[in-house]
Formats: sequence, structure tokens, C-alpha cells
Amino acid sequence: MKASPQLNRWRPMVGIAPKITDAELITVSVMQVLLGYHNESRWIRYARKSIIHLFPHLPKQPGYNKRLRNLTTQLAHFIAVLVTDTDLWQHPIRIADSTPVPCGMSRETAQRSDLDSWAGYGYCASHSRLFWGLRLHLVTTVHGLPVAFALTNAKTDEREVLVDLVTMKPNMFYHPDGLILVVDKGYRDRDTETWLNDNGITVIRPAYRTEPPRPGRSLLRAVRQSIESVNDTFKGQLGLEDHGGRTITGVAVRVLQRILALTAAIWHNWQTGQPVMRSLVAYDH
Repeated sequence: MKASPQLNRWRPMVGIAPKITDAELITVSVMQVLLGYHNESRWIRYARKSIIHLFPHLPKQPGYNKRLRNLTTQLAHFIAVLVTDTDLWQHPIRIADSTPVPCGMSRETAQRSDLDSWAGYGYCASHSRLFWGLRLHLVTTVHGLPVAFALTNAKTDEREVLVDLVTMKPNMFYHPDGLILVVDKGYRDRDTETWLNDNGITVIRPAYRTEPPRPGRSLLRAVRQSIESVNDTFKGQLGLEDHGGRTITGVAVRVLQRILALTAAIWHNWQTGQPVMRSLVAYDH
């Protein structure tokens, strides 16, 4: 935060100064996710007993929630900072996929929710189920490090989101020897593949039934499971589907919390020379 003064939020010259900094609050929010407290009220009750010696001015749940919802820009910034502070993002292989982020289970919720203008009905092919909510689009390295992401309506075309991510973050999709992007059958499209090839990205994807075998089949089998494993980490250990957000900002900040937590764990594992980059065992208890 000190190295990025542009991220400091404006505060009036007079009034009550906050006793806990934004940097401390972000740290506490990452601890919340890694320790598996998906409910903020339960987390604050635990934190005000167990880590109060580290954060003596930790606010109560309403203040914690309000402060955290104002830090979406900072959370996204620090994800990018941690990613580029490793050598992992310079790996020439990227993996792209998307996963559902359910935001409600009933028709009444879908009709009355503040997310109605953003969320929608979608289908999860891997679990053969319909859901109402959003979809998290992820592009990671083979180590599981998130280098690009987007949160969209459940019906938004995955190929359009991928093109937007490449356009918005070209430095994350560049390698001097050429970048390889591994995708599943949901990204198969001749125009999209041509556009990616023109931008120096070689696409490895499953072949159509009418197509001859495509090059890169061994690589597809070798790394395709990596992104599925990342999605499983988000859902199983980091509670992506238990985010509890009910507003646009609320859902966005909770998803960013989880991406930052995973990124921070991988960054720390890389810094300390751990054999498995995506292991969260050292941080979940």
C-alpha cells in the first residue's frame, strides 16, 4: 500500500481516523478465506478472540463488511502485484476455463435479488446442472497461478470473455517464443482461434469429431486436469460457492478475496521453495 499511494482512498482532513489500515484489513480477509470461515459473522467472532493480539482494532462485522466492499480495486491490484512478483507467470503455457458461481437457489431469489441485472441462468456441463448466478472465467499457469480472470453473467460466451481478457491484459498473454493456450471444447471457434493465432497465441483444444487429430494432444491430456483442480480448490477449500454475497459489490469482493488468497499462497510457496505451488495445507489451520 505504501508503494502504491494512488490506491489510498481519500479521507477528509477532519473526523475520526480509522484505527485499522486498509492493508491490515486485506490481510485479515485473506486469513478468513484460508481458514475456511465463509460466514463473516462467524469469522469476526473467531478473529476478535484468536487474532486480536495481532489486530487490536479489528472492527465488528458491519464495519468489516463495509470497509471490505470499498477495497475491490486494491484487492485486484494486489493479485496482479503478487503474480508478477514470481517467475511462474512467465511460463509459456496458459490454461483457460470457467466455473459457476451460484448466487441463489430459488425463483424468488432470482426475481428479488439485487444481482438480477448481472446474474442469470446457466448450465454447468461438468456437473450436469442448471444454476442461477455468475460465471468465473479463469486463465492460469500450469502451476494454478491466476493471471487473468473475469466475473460475468452465466450465459456470456466463454470465447468472447477470453478475447476480452487477452485484449485487456496483453502482457499476461505474451511470451518471446510464443504462448500456448490450452482450452476445452467450449472455446472451439474458427474465428476466435484465428484471432488468437494472429496475436501470437497457439491454441491447443480437443478436435471435432469430423477433424483429423490435432497437434498437442499429449499436452492437452497432461495439463487439462490442472485447471479443473484449480476450480476444485476454489470450491472445496476456498468456498467459492459459499460466498454469501447478495449485492454486486458483495459478490465481487468475495470472489476477489478467494483469488487473492490462492495467489498469496502460491506466491508464498514459490518464495519459500515449496515443492507444490498450489498446496494450501500450511495455511488452512
